[in-house]
Amino acid sequence: MNSNQPSIAIPSSISGTAAALITVLLWASAFPFIRIGLRGFEPIPLAALRFSIAAVLMLAWIAWRRPHLPSSRHIPRLVACAAFGVAAYNMLLNIGQQTVSAGAASFIVNTVPVITALLAILFLGERFRFWAWAGTAISFAGIAVIASGQPGGLRFGNGATLVLAAAACQAAFFILQRPAVVAYGGPVCAALVVCFGAACLAPWLPTALRQAAAAPASVTLAVVYLGIFPAAIGYATWGSAQAHFGASRAANFLYLVPPVATGLAVALAGETPGWLTLAGGALAIAGVALVNTLGRR
Repeated sequence: MNSNQPSIAIPSSISGTAAALITVLLWASAFPFIRIGLRGFEPIPLAALRFSIAAVLMLAWIAWRRPHLPSSRHIPRLVACAAFGVAAYNMLLNIGQQTVSAGAASFIVNTVPVITALLAILFLGERFRFWAWAGTAISFAGIAVIASGQPGGLRFGNGATLVLAAAACQAAFFILQRPAVVAYGGPVCAALVVCFGAACLAPWLPTALRQAAAAPASVTLAVVYLGIFPAAIGYATWGSAQAHFGASRAANFLYLVPPVATGLAVALAGETPGWLTLAGGALAIAGVALVNTLGRR
């Protein structure tokens, strides 16, 4: 931060921290609200309605701000980001959360940094240190503990494995988006990814609208909330947090998502986490922390 601008230093710090904490709260709330939405919607139509709402808001933002849009050579990359980070991620997460509790799902998804690091080794030629491998092993041990307390465990095709596959899709999204974010900035890329993701999910939108007509009002409002807050506003505040702290420092705030999601699940969905979820979640977070600290030295 420029030391010649002391008058804006404190407000800037506050706004960056506030943006990160708002993101944590909104993204954590998505897990219990998905569970609520699944009471009246099938998993994929739920995702379609959620992101159609978010896309309307993102298009309005683009029309209002008129940002510099990516060139045509970056569009295929952003479409791939949408396919992995919006469509596939939310399909798998929603299907998985039919049987996996909100708190357990949030702990599994929080291993995204570990999976991102593994993908960077495979496709970007990055190298892992000993502590990074140790952290990876601890994180996946935590996932195994969490899964053992969920229906079906870690058997292929069961809820926990689908949530883990969703985390892998989000990790692929983080790898794919890097060049575009560097070139055009996070907010513009996030807006376009949400819009392209909504287009990928559009075939299920008619089904979602039919289900919305039959669903209880509280369930439909939960899906509307998911579209406005965790999807549209959450992506916007995350872009602000990344702009202020940088991607690595901002990512440290995401350690707060699972405990907040677990607390909200108790309050909103009546889900009390079992000791396997809490113990496995602690292991998963410890492993991620190890990868992001000692594993980077």
